[in-house]
Amino acid sequence: MSTSLSPGSQKPLLIGVILIVGFCTIFFVYYKPKLSWLPCHGSSENPKIKTCTDICLGALDIANNTKPVDDTVFLVWMYPFGHKHSLTSCHSLFHIEGCHLTDDKNLYNNASGVIFHHRDINYGLQNMPKKPRPPHQRWVWMNAESPSNSGKIAALNNLFNLTANYRQDADVVVPYGKLVKATSDSDFEIPKKNKLVCWVVSNWHPNYARVKYFNELSKYIKVEAYGRHFGRYIDHNDYSSLMSSCKFYLSFENSIHKDYITEKLYNALRLGSVPVVLGPPRENYEQHIPGEAFIHVNDFPSAKELAERLQFLDKNEEQYRQYFTWHKHFDVKLSLFGLEHACRACDYVRRNQGYKVFTNLNTWYWG
Repeated sequence: MSTSLSPGSQKPLLIGVILIVGFCTIFFVYYKPKLSWLPCHGSSENPKIKTCTDICLGALDIANNTKPVDDTVFLVWMYPFGHKHSLTSCHSLFHIEGCHLTDDKNLYNNASGVIFHHRDINYGLQNMPKKPRPPHQRWVWMNAESPSNSGKIAALNNLFNLTANYRQDADVVVPYGKLVKATSDSDFEIPKKNKLVCWVVSNWHPNYARVKYFNELSKYIKVEAYGRHFGRYIDHNDYSSLMSSCKFYLSFENSIHKDYITEKLYNALRLGSVPVVLGPPRENYEQHIPGEAFIHVNDFPSAKELAERLQFLDKNEEQYRQYFTWHKHFDVKLSLFGLEHACRACDYVRRNQGYKVFTNLNTWYWG
């Protein structure tokens, strides 16, 4: 059985609806409710949002796809050492959304951030922007070299907002490499070995700590050394096979500084050689990789005792294999120099809209 309201009974209902709508309209026009108890209330954290209505409407816009994603324009002012890198790979390589990298300096005024490579900045700052910096824009100082290999420029103090560096206390941290969760449960196979200790060096200086240590170590154990100084050049294509064929690799840094742990370590790890490291203290290395994945020269009172340990491990396969157990849990991922700095710096700028300035760059980096 169907029922319907008579015309006489519909009239009071219609009047009631009109009164309710009118009351709500007057209420929201003349009464401004306090919403401080709501998480979306306008505050010092986000003063642009005044009421929950703004959030709700914004959510509806996104749900209806009526509001496009607003890309953050990020300007690469200078390519590191002049080597160009991709400007379109932030999403595909690092899963970073909303970043538009460009090297078009005509977009300077539109850029939310600009990145500068320290080693390419002129001492007189002649190649820095001549236009005033827009108030919203952040300047990012980028450097992957150690303080010993980077000239200090006094004028850089009070110039930048952010730092992009290998150091863990940088705003944007981009180490030379890192360990990530293993993507496969398959057992790692140690490559076949036909060399005991290897070293490939391009920058030779007799006063370097690593050169002095190598000279002493060589008195007690044979080191297959390659590079211009030794007249034994290694082609880039042969580097991986050489590294894999060595039981131990001298991952010696050219200078010793906090967190300065370069690809010399990570290449040895990923190619199946046990790294023997010379660099910052063991404790610093263990902030980046497991302690059982490497041998530190500081673990031994002398180079002679280190040589004896390497010779012992050469004859004790079971103990040698213990240096590879970390492969069950982790894989090695190398950083992409330049591109990764730009992408991660852009992402930082996009996510952190507040004002920030870095006033003591020279003190922080060079001490």
